[in-house]
Amino acid sequence: MAKIKIKQTRSAINRPARQKATIKALGLRRLNHTVEHEATPQILGMVKAVQHLIEVVE
Repeated sequence: MAKIKIKQTRSAINRPARQKATIKALGLRRLNHTVEHEATPQILGMVKAVQHLIEVVE
């Protein structure tokens, strides 16, 4: 399965609790923090939910 890198580019402050929880579930802790995940349907769904806060590198 393909790997994707996810980088948090915008703050989660003043966001709904659901979006904050999604950022935390992806393993992102602070701005400019990058994590690597398998491109599973579950991860891609979480990425889509907070796409305005993150940047994805295939």
